Amino acid sequence: MDTFHIQLFALVLAACSALGDQEASAHVDGAPPSKIAVVGAGIGGSATAHFLRQHFGPEVQMDVFEKGEVGGRLATVTVNNNDYESGGSIIHSLNLHMQEFVKQLGLKYRRNVAGKTAVFNGEEVILEETDWYLLDLFRLWWRYGISFIRLQMWVEEIMEKFMSQQHTYVSLSDTLCTRSLGCLSVTWLTFVLWTNDRVYKYQAHGYAFSSVEELLNSLGGSGFINMTKRPLSDSLLELGVSQRFIDEVIAPVMRINYGQNVSIPAFVGAVSLAGAQNNLWAVEGGNKLVCSGLLKMANTNLLQAQVNSISPIHAGEAPQYRLNFTTAEGKGSELYDIVVLATPLQDSVMSGLQLEGFTPPVDQPPGSYHSTVATIVHGYINTSLFGFPDPRLFPFASVLTTETPDLFFNSVASVCPVNISAGFRRKQPQEAGVYKVFSQQPLDKSQLKTLFRSAGFSPSDYSDQQAAEPRSYYSVQVTEWQAYPHYGSSQDLPPVELHPNLYYLNGIEWAGSAMEMSSVAAKNIALLAYHRWNRQTDMVDQKDLMHRIKTEL
Repeated sequence: MDTFHIQLFALVLAACSALGDQEASAHVDGAPPSKIAVVGAGIGGSATAHFLRQHFGPEVQMDVFEKGEVGGRLATVTVNNNDYESGGSIIHSLNLHMQEFVKQLGLKYRRNVAGKTAVFNGEEVILEETDWYLLDLFRLWWRYGISFIRLQMWVEEIMEKFMSQQHTYVSLSDTLCTRSLGCLSVTWLTFVLWTNDRVYKYQAHGYAFSSVEELLNSLGGSGFINMTKRPLSDSLLELGVSQRFIDEVIAPVMRINYGQNVSIPAFVGAVSLAGAQNNLWAVEGGNKLVCSGLLKMANTNLLQAQVNSISPIHAGEAPQYRLNFTTAEGKGSELYDIVVLATPLQDSVMSGLQLEGFTPPVDQPPGSYHSTVATIVHGYINTSLFGFPDPRLFPFASVLTTETPDLFFNSVASVCPVNISAGFRRKQPQEAGVYKVFSQQPLDKSQLKTLFRSAGFSPSDYSDQQAAEPRSYYSVQVTEWQAYPHYGSSQDLPPVELHPNLYYLNGIEWAGSAMEMSSVAAKNIALLAYHRWNRQTDMVDQKDLMHRIKTEL
């Protein structure tokens, strides 16, 4: 079929839907859906549209609704004509879906600029990275005994259940150096334990799962399910990991990853810790370019609109869904055969979307999202706060913090722009640089002046001419994110299928929040939607898949 006939066919289908022909069957055997809607254009929604296009083909009309900016939690802010990541900013080298997206879109990897990391307890730096790897390991052993070895063995045991071939070495010096370099949630990058074998093999062979529980069970049995309901701290203490190690190493990692403490579920913590490696990268120009590129490659219709409600229309053997939405031009309404919700539905996120007219009613997913404030500051870091009166002696690019009542920030890091030139160098602490601060609440002026000031030095001590002005910072930009779930150890995992042909992507975040996890969930939903539409039940929730795959080869 040539391009003209494809476009004409799509136009006719769209016109029929617009007229609301509810007498026509919503699902004819062998026929693809005429219209699919994806609500949300973050990495999850963009990847879903991409995979749906792959499976359903070019004739399906694909509409993507986004009330904000394409990219969602992958966002940037501008400081002095340079853009900086204010959202998810780092990806792991083993995140195969993200790597494939970058390759297909012709994007480039951003050059990495190294920097050291420290842990601060509110009074002093208690753990720091040096230029000598063996010295770092010796210090870990001297302070914490074999706790870091026990942690490594635990993580490896979990990873072996995911992977049939590769083992991953996790060192805590790697944990310290890679977990803090300016990301909204460093766990956006850390879906490493699902990145090498089983999940990708399942998906490459076309298998899908109808729930997050089924997915976890296929990878690690009931043990993984139980880990979503047990606190991380309890699991680590049972392993023989010391309380001191948990407080001074694990807690700072969780604070920068999720803005939360070690009471998060053990599975979420394991996902986070398993990704502590140095093989990290980001996209030149900003990670959000992946989202816009996927939408363009999938030939989607992007609608800048707030979806207000979704209701079922029973026109045939399978329901269609009416989406009521609001654009800058006014209100609108469309019918769709398949709908994927790629935006959180919890009240705390204020999506503004209601599910109406369902029998039985579709319950709102349990839980709430955790608020994390990202503050981008152009100014002079107050190194004396960390015990370095002379900023020229301050060696750290980023500082993590322990859980201390008087500390008003989770981390602070010197950040690099999304476009890094060949001659770029990170600003020295005595120079005005760009820093990202994560905190639970917006920082007030007194807190900003505690973190950013040039105490104890005259203007002649600074290389930056602007330092002659009695200012601690020049600009402040604040973004308050509903960044990831507020994790508890007793919550249920949200469903994937809300109603026939109505799917919810963000439930995967309750097992762990990462760009790659959203991408894996997107692929799973595309496969699930395809198999449900074509009644291919033998491709959904199958047991003993590794054995089945081996027999297929």
